Amino acid sequence: MANHPHQLTAQDLWHDIHAVRTQSPLVHSITNFVVMNLNANVLLAAGASPVMAHAHEEVKAMVGIAQSLVLNIGTLEPYWVDSMKVALAAAQQRGIPTVLDPVGAGATPYRNQTLNELLAVAHPSVIRGNGSEIMSTANAAIQTRGVDSSASANDALGAAQALTARTQGTVCVSGETDHILDAHKRWARLSNGHVWMTKITGVGCSSTALIGAFCAVQPDAWRATTSAMALMSVAGEVAAEKAQAARQGVGSMAALLLDELQLLDEATFTSRVKLQTALI
Repeated sequence: MANHPHQLTAQDLWHDIHAVRTQSPLVHSITNFVVMNLNANVLLAAGASPVMAHAHEEVKAMVGIAQSLVLNIGTLEPYWVDSMKVALAAAQQRGIPTVLDPVGAGATPYRNQTLNELLAVAHPSVIRGNGSEIMSTANAAIQTRGVDSSASANDALGAAQALTARTQGTVCVSGETDHILDAHKRWARLSNGHVWMTKITGVGCSSTALIGAFCAVQPDAWRATTSAMALMSVAGEVAAEKAQAARQGVGSMAALLLDELQLLDEATFTSRVKLQTALI
């Protein structure tokens, strides 16, 4: 385990946040129509550079200049699925990190088929989803209710472990508590965030995009995923508190979330982040 340390501090996570802000990695996202704008703004606020390209004629070339690739199956159709396959193969050939968001996995046979096809091309560095999505991606028997989770994060831990063994990568189960596991039996648990984050469309998908940015600057995908999820959850927590203090709602919080991703300081982050790590 010497090469895979499982202990992380708040300062370690802040180091990765600072790296994204200063290195501005280019993150290539093939994502869904609903979240594209928020994903781009979240990446920009955190310090990264987003590009959204899915044309068959350029997707391989775009992977050639990006530092990471993010795939999101939220609004599927065959053209985009083919783009994802080409991009994933190109990313594997280049050796850049890849992040997969199995939005709505289990809801329809087409989504499950697409996931199986993508996993047959290459295993992503990171898979992030809610409990139902992770269980379905791991071929556990569960039905999702749209893109909302009908299984808690805790229910999905066994499925996540099975998935890390299958992909030899990192799996993040997001929820009220976020769990990040990898094939080296490392486990991180984050207990930040706010329930209002579930009332803004695209926050989960934007967390996946953030993971892509962090994987571009931090070679340890498990640590990178933990850092990205910590930034999003602490920023969301602060944004919700500020909105409530001003007697405002989730519309204002969405703007405040971008503000916090950009302006959150080390003292606030390190004092707030609720992190546990262990070997399992």
